Amino acid sequence: MTDTHLDSLEEMTGCFKRILFGPRAKQIHEPWRRLFDGPRFAFQEGLSPQERIALSYERLRFVSEAMADPVGLSSDIESLTAMHEWAGVVDAGMATIASIHWNLHIGSLVDHDPGGRDLSPYARIESVGTFLCTELDHGNDAASLETTARFEPETSGFILETPSPGACKWMPNTSGAGGAKNAVVAARLVVDNVDHGVFLFLTPLTDRAGRHYPGVEVRPLPQTASAPVDHCATSFHGVRLPFEAMLQGEQGRLSRDGTFVSALGNPRKRFLKSIKRVHAGKLCMSAYSLGVTRHALAVAMRHSHRRLTSGMTTGRKVSLIEHRSHHAPLLAAVATTYAATLLHREVVQRWTSSGEAEREETERLAAVTKAWITWQARTVMTECRERCGAQGLLLSNGIAYQLAANEGTVTAEGDNRVIWVKAAGEMLTGGFTPTPPSEVSAGSRSLENSDHLQELLADIERIWHSRARSRLRNGRRGDPLARWNGTVTPALQLVEAHVHRLAAEALLGAADKEPDSHVRAILEQLHRLFALGQVKAHSGDLLAGGHITSDHIHQLFHAEEELIEALVPYALQLTEGFAVLEGVMAEHPMLHTAETAAEMVPV
Repeated sequence: MTDTHLDSLEEMTGCFKRILFGPRAKQIHEPWRRLFDGPRFAFQEGLSPQERIALSYERLRFVSEAMADPVGLSSDIESLTAMHEWAGVVDAGMATIASIHWNLHIGSLVDHDPGGRDLSPYARIESVGTFLCTELDHGNDAASLETTARFEPETSGFILETPSPGACKWMPNTSGAGGAKNAVVAARLVVDNVDHGVFLFLTPLTDRAGRHYPGVEVRPLPQTASAPVDHCATSFHGVRLPFEAMLQGEQGRLSRDGTFVSALGNPRKRFLKSIKRVHAGKLCMSAYSLGVTRHALAVAMRHSHRRLTSGMTTGRKVSLIEHRSHHAPLLAAVATTYAATLLHREVVQRWTSSGEAEREETERLAAVTKAWITWQARTVMTECRERCGAQGLLLSNGIAYQLAANEGTVTAEGDNRVIWVKAAGEMLTGGFTPTPPSEVSAGSRSLENSDHLQELLADIERIWHSRARSRLRNGRRGDPLARWNGTVTPALQLVEAHVHRLAAEALLGAADKEPDSHVRAILEQLHRLFALGQVKAHSGDLLAGGHITSDHIHQLFHAEEELIEALVPYALQLTEGFAVLEGVMAEHPMLHTAETAAEMVPV
């Protein structure tokens, strides 16, 4: 590798941007940065939830108008996920309905009937698209949902029906806000009293005035603590749909005479094929969380450099960042955020390049990554909020509002814990093979060697895989639930160890590719800091398994401290590498002088 050398900290910041956003940043990310950094997306103080919802729909239209190909966005996963990275920073509600509109709704239409429908009304936002799958009684077991679409031979159409109160569609944005809306509704296809499983049906909900069509019953739900969206409970009572309403594909085709054929004999596989856009949605939710996390961390880091506080001697003032108690957790958050961003880049790349043979494994990877990233976002943003004190509570300072809204990503497109439980089961039953043990002896390993740390992360993964497999083999026979209950705890630890290793691997991979020796050294330090946190958390198991020595245990604390001290001088450059929305940052009162900040607070 040929080393290059930087002449300034500004050039270093440019390197970090290149590393995080890739060689196609100008094509993929820059258009969204410019769009969302404009005055149309400035934070508006004092709005009611209803006013925020109305503003989100207004902004949705503006976003669509700004795009050259609004429909094509749903098929361009790189650009679609990039949009989520920037949208959540300025308007969590708009980002949520945009995700539903482009990924779940338009994406489902494009995937099932490419070229078969006129999608121009969605491009012009003459109609907003939404997606109705989960029901009040069927969330994690959505394959068992009750809503029916009964085929009517006389008309070759369908009658959409909600058979019980528990079958109402739960939480989609189906109110009259935003004007005309169409929904893609998941319902059981029933032909001549034969249930063929769950398929999607295009269903008009409201007209341009926001009035619901006959048979569509919508009840607004109480306000949530997450993004302000018009969440509702939606039921259907004898809603008639034309034959063309059914989204057909490999999972099943129905002729006008009621003949049904499917390439998939398993109803569950048909369901999963029908709602495959939910899997892409996991990439979108991860991207959303990454964007708001980077912004919060950049805000907290700038604040820590400008806010003065007492030093250790009388009369001396120092910036917050100079205190170890302040910069240590922020630098740990920086390491996690770099690892999470680079892992997401790899998963998106794998998603766009993998074939059908690798699809199942890729979808599992997207799922476990989504859960980990959205959980890490909560942890990092909570740290940022606390490090900013009471100022961090102000919605206008760009952390607290996004922190609350991020809770929606933890549940959206699959509840995180359930996602990991499913992934754990697959990994234990043939979907995963642990990395073979290293030939490097425990005594020869160094906590200053990134490759050795990466091997320790693989050791942790292998430990939990072995424990979970043992519990599964030796569990109670004849009682599947009891057997799984005895396995699930180490199985979940396996998933966590797995995604930690992959994230660390992504960060180390970026360091290995970096041509500048100085930047490469900083990335390696970030990697070691990130990896050491996991090694420390599992040091007892590693010691008991003979993977580290007692000397390593004594060295762990000092190794972390040395890394933190080495990274402090670059803390601001590392977060400036997030390429945050400068126009948005300029509107945060916390980042202004006391005089200008006071002027920004409404009277």
